[in-house]
Parts: sequence; C-alpha cells; structure tokens
Amino acid sequence: MSFDLVLKNGEIVFPGEGVRRGSVGVKGGRIAAILAPDEAAGGARVIDCTDRWVLPGAIDPHTHVGFGAKEADWTTESRTAALGGVTGLMTFWRSEDLDAATGPWREEGFSRSVIDFGFHFGVTARRHVEEFPALAAKFGVTSLKVYLMYKGETGRAKGFTEVDDALLFAALQAGAKVKGGVVGVHCENTEVIPVFREPVKAAGRMDLGAWDDQSPGFLETENVFRVAFFGEKAGCPVNIVHMSAVESLDLVRRMRHPNRPPINVETCVHYLSLTRDSDIGDLGKVNPPLRSQADVDGLWEGVRDGSIQTIGSDHVARKRATKGPDIWRASAGFPGIAQIWPVLVGEGYHKRGIAIETLAATTSRNVAALYNLADKGRIAPGYDADFAIVDPDGTTTVGHTDFPSHSDYSPYEGMSFRGAVTHTVLRGNVIAENGALAPALEGGAGGQYLFRAN
Repeated sequence: MSFDLVLKNGEIVFPGEGVRRGSVGVKGGRIAAILAPDEAAGGARVIDCTDRWVLPGAIDPHTHVGFGAKEADWTTESRTAALGGVTGLMTFWRSEDLDAATGPWREEGFSRSVIDFGFHFGVTARRHVEEFPALAAKFGVTSLKVYLMYKGETGRAKGFTEVDDALLFAALQAGAKVKGGVVGVHCENTEVIPVFREPVKAAGRMDLGAWDDQSPGFLETENVFRVAFFGEKAGCPVNIVHMSAVESLDLVRRMRHPNRPPINVETCVHYLSLTRDSDIGDLGKVNPPLRSQADVDGLWEGVRDGSIQTIGSDHVARKRATKGPDIWRASAGFPGIAQIWPVLVGEGYHKRGIAIETLAATTSRNVAALYNLADKGRIAPGYDADFAIVDPDGTTTVGHTDFPSHSDYSPYEGMSFRGAVTHTVLRGNVIAENGALAPALEGGAGGQYLFRAN
C-alpha cells in the first residue's frame, strides 16, 4: 500500500500503553496503518525515524492567546508551538459578551493559526454561567474556568465584581448540565494573601522567593478543597489548573473517590523545572508562584503515578519590559509552549526515569479525553496524523531568538535539556523540521478549530 507519508522504523509511543518499533502510514491526513518494522511501505514522503520516538503531537491544555499582541498572537505563538512539537492548543477566552465576541476571535484563529486550537470560556460574571449551555452548543466549548484569585479587591482592580463562591458554585451547576462539561479553577486564596504580602513588602523583599512567601502553597490547597467539595455537591467534574504545591496534590489524592465526580489535576512545565530559587529574578513571576524543589519533586511523582493527568505551559507572550521594574510591579506569567517536550523528556524521562508513554499521555491522550477532542491524542488508525518526532539523545538549548514569539525572552534562556524535537506533523503535513518552519506556512494558516460536540 502506498501512503502520503511514512514515518519509518521509529520507536512508536502509544500514550499510556507502551513503546514498540515500527512505521506509521498516513493517508488523507489520518493514520492509516501501524506497520511492523520489516513491513515494506511506500509513500510520497518517507521520514527515517530510526532511534527516534514517534509521539502524538502535544496538545497544550493551558495557554493565553491574545495577552501579548492581541490577534497577532495567533500568528506568532502558533508557529512557536509548531517548532516545539505542539500540534494543538486550548486557550482561555474571556469577554463581557461571549456570544458576540467568540465568533470573531475564532475567525482570527482560523486565519492565522498553523496548529489546531480550541477554547475554554473564562467565567467572570453571572451572565456567563447562565449562557453557558447555549454557548456550549453554539461554539463547541464544554469547559469553563473560574478565577478564584479575582475575588474581592484583587478582582475589582481588574474590573471583576462578581467573582465569589456563589459564582463558583453556579458555574459548577452549569458545567454539570453540559455533556462532557468540566470546570477548571485557578485556586489561590487572594483574600488571605495580604496577611503575608504586607510584612514581606515591609521587609523590602524584592527576590523571586518573595512572590512565593506572599502567597504560600497552602492558600492554593485551601481553595482546592473548596473546589473539589463544591464539585461533588454540584455533581460536576473539576480540573485544578496549573497546580503548583505538592500539598494540594496530597489533598486531591485523599478526596478522590470512585463514586464522586472526577477531580482532575493539571500542572505546568515551569512547576516541574523552575523554583523560587531559580536565578531568573522578576522573569519568574507567575500565578500561582514558583515553589520549592520539594514541590517540584512531589509533582513529578504525581506525574509518574498518574495523580496528575495533564501538563500544559500557561503560555503568555508578553514582552520582557512588562517583567519589572521589580517583583511587585512585574506582570505575571511568561512564555513556555515550546518547552513542553524538552522539559518532559529531559527532566521527566532522562533525569527521573518516568516512562515516555506516561509523559506522552499527559500532553495527548489525557487532554483529548478530558476535553472531548475527537480523533486526537492517540496513535491508532483513524486518528488525526498529528506527531512530534523526538530524538531522545539530542540536546535542546533554549534561546528565545529561535522562535517567532511576540515575547522577547524566556525564563528557560540558556538552559539545556536532553531531547530534541526534529519534526512536527499536523494531519499528515510536516509543519516544522529541524528547527525551521515549513516554507508552506509562510503563506497562510492551516489550523482547525476544535469544536467539541456536547
């Protein structure tokens, strides 16, 4: 049989299952066959994957497109993702009027993005909760996010006046009514933060660790309990997004029960590779804060044993100029979508011996299952032919100038990871190869919108 593309003689990584040598045949943008190593197959293009992993393309479940250069982010950040072996992203979309604004924002993605994309709706007002079932049907968005750190004075400073526990519970009730609905929550007790922030600021602290000390990990954990408990009472699956503290994970382990709605956990690559002691200064400011090495190690164990289901980047493409003039006035968040595979392979597989199929599941199969992404996240006939080809013994040294991102810095700048993405394939098309974007991308987009049936 002849194929459009053959990924020949690679180590095929089946997420959550195992690894076996063979070839993958692609036809019409779909995986057509999994072939034995000695099985001959021809193709319009054949990529020799000897001694390389053939992985499902990563689907980043946590990004913020538009926080850098507005609609231009679709162009720059999707291309940055493609260079890093990422074939899809989920981004948080907020608007006072979601019904009116979502269509035009989706069209911007269609016209600019070179990878597939989908939305989570950000809930900041009662009307968002009330409209969610109708919006889910119209736009195929089955996930919400509630920002508990925007309660009280913190929220009012950003123009949000309706974020409270009632909004959280109402969002959970709405999520329970939508097929496949899941409510993600930013857990951080902002009402207690001033108790810690004021003495830290009074001491003149300007170090990165001060950001952790003003919002210690247990303030995340306290909110995790509230979200999980309310989720059970509302009958709605929850997702604790960007978990940063191992104490939070220990609590989730205790609260999970087969007869209760799922408590899903997502962490991000920076919580697995950077700490409050990293020598990056204000560049490392993020919410929730970077924590201790003990938290990093504990979260990795959660990845190993499956307590953490998904891993994202929390990618924000702002300029370095926004990361100052000090830790208190710097913007929160930083870029990281292109570092997903380097961190997982270098820090997870090589340094800690976590099976590559376990790591792959956190960025593909588990993301697709949680967010109901049809035909995504697996290497099997009939699924979309989305791949990241990785040389496990290659080296990735991070330099922000290697990417077209709007952001002009990286918190990982100069760091080296063992493992390197050599090719990115989206629906059978090679969109990045050996550190360069495919020439065909210069003239357009190609990403598809991930509409989720409900």
